Amino acid sequence: MVKLPILLITLIGLLVWVVPPTVARAQAGVPPVSGPIVRGFDPPAEDWQTGHRGIDLLAEPETPVVAALAGQVTFAGMLAGRGVIVVDHGDTRTTYEPVAALVKVGAQVNAGQQLGTLSLGHSCPGGSCLHLGWRRGSQYLDPSLLFSTGIRLLPTNAAALAVSLAATRQTAMEAGSAPGVLSLPAAGVIGSGFGMRLHPIFHQWRLHAGVDIGAGCGQAIRAAADGTVVGRSFDSASGNRLTIDHGVIGGHRVVTVYLHAASYSARTGQQVTRGQVVGAVGSTGWSTGCHLHFGVALDGTAVDPQRFL
Repeated sequence: MVKLPILLITLIGLLVWVVPPTVARAQAGVPPVSGPIVRGFDPPAEDWQTGHRGIDLLAEPETPVVAALAGQVTFAGMLAGRGVIVVDHGDTRTTYEPVAALVKVGAQVNAGQQLGTLSLGHSCPGGSCLHLGWRRGSQYLDPSLLFSTGIRLLPTNAAALAVSLAATRQTAMEAGSAPGVLSLPAAGVIGSGFGMRLHPIFHQWRLHAGVDIGAGCGQAIRAAADGTVVGRSFDSASGNRLTIDHGVIGGHRVVTVYLHAASYSARTGQQVTRGQVVGAVGSTGWSTGCHLHFGVALDGTAVDPQRFL
């Protein structure tokens, strides 16, 4: 049994992040809410693909939402049933949602000035979140760079937020559906899903213990989350196989498996980070064309990966 103080220290450590390197220059802005980032920036390789084009910050409904940078409000209204505010900063603009606006289009705002209050409508691990986006033209930028070039200090209620986040994550994991725990490991569309299917080669009904992601030969395969490479092998069915252990998440051990690669660059025993390139898409083993078979095991049992993406 892990003692509570040790658990809190571990959980709070998960709420501190170091801003990763990027081509976007860091800005001297302020966080729009005081809560931690619970889902980071994970843009798709192509605009039409799925991804996370901003960051989610944990906060209670009715929390004041402030401008991250000084600028002019260019939109304050409803989009797709959500309150959205857009602030123009010259060569970039930030978006905030879901927010009940207290400002009007055309208003000049300073960094830290209240724009509105957080509304219900964007659930996330730990409760409700503000989604913050940042763009330069059509290019999506990492909004976490707006706040700091180093480590961000935690709010005074960090311990309570950590406990809430951990409890919600554990509940979601036990229910078998925790979106955002893993990232899509290759840029492509999911074709064949998890479950029983007619095998495309042997024409027998078999369990497809993962999902097939349509991707071109040579495309990057990325780690779905931080972890340790615990297996790298080849067999006639899987082709080139890679296994990454992500440790215990929400009270359950999570392991991901990547099959049919042309090759893998990650080595057994290597520590990898979420989004790190670990190999290249191929068509080795029992495969009818280039794609990535992506599997997830929860406490040793295969589960549907789409419930965790």
